[in-house]
Amino acid sequence: MSNDPGTPVTVVVPVFNEAEALHDALRRLGILLTKLPPGSEVVLVDDGSDDGSAEILAAALPPGVRAFQHARNRGYGATLKSGIAAAKNDLIAITDADGTYPHRAIPKLAALVASGQCAMAVGARPVGDQPMIRRPAKAVLRALAQHLTGVHIPDLNSGLRVFWREDAVRLRNLLPDKFSFTTTITMALLTEGAEVRFVPIRYAARVGSSKIRPIRDTLDFLLLILRTTLAFQPLKVFGPLALVFLIAGAGLMIARLLMEHPFGVATTVICFVTGIQLLALGLLADLINRRSM
Repeated sequence: MSNDPGTPVTVVVPVFNEAEALHDALRRLGILLTKLPPGSEVVLVDDGSDDGSAEILAAALPPGVRAFQHARNRGYGATLKSGIAAAKNDLIAITDADGTYPHRAIPKLAALVASGQCAMAVGARPVGDQPMIRRPAKAVLRALAQHLTGVHIPDLNSGLRVFWREDAVRLRNLLPDKFSFTTTITMALLTEGAEVRFVPIRYAARVGSSKIRPIRDTLDFLLLILRTTLAFQPLKVFGPLALVFLIAGAGLMIARLLMEHPFGVATTVICFVTGIQLLALGLLADLINRRSM
């Protein structure tokens, strides 16, 4: 039997107006620490709460749990970045304080990453556990992300995951300060070819009100998926667009020849030129990306 106690974990928990759930969250996080390797810790970062969350965190905390505050609200991603920067350990877990994610899954996720089986382990929520109003947008975003990465993604933006601190630091400038942090780090690692393991979990109803803005945040997620793919695999974006214009140009040309009528000459030329330009941009971006690696 091995005497290796395992790799210690820093669990980063963003907090913004979670006073209703925070006492129970602290209790559950204290229990979690007893299940993690020695040297593990919990870091809670209050993101400028105004509902009493900061006062709760300023009181006595369980052993191994520490907390600090942002002077103003800076966003979910910025809060995670602060917690990661303050972490004492190289293995990072993130979860929420609202009672939705099962903290007991963290040791299993951490063991997968620490053993080298994957670069990141994600707690994947069943579709049926997610709010109905968000499912259509999430399905579209997930389908787009799967097409661009070529990988099946059960849960694109789960807030329960484990990864190496060095990856978050390396990708810091690409990772946004708002809710899209998790989407972006998923896309970034997948487009780099890293192994990301998705582990099914249960997802509970949150305590308190959600901070997600469905329409605005969905649009932000869409833009970030495209931006992340452009940063790592630009041909995945430019290639299909170029192909659409080239096929359209070829179709117009064939139609003109069959009908023996000189219509749509300008449109045909524009389609061909646009397709060639998009393909050239994709090849140039891909070359720049590969030279910068």
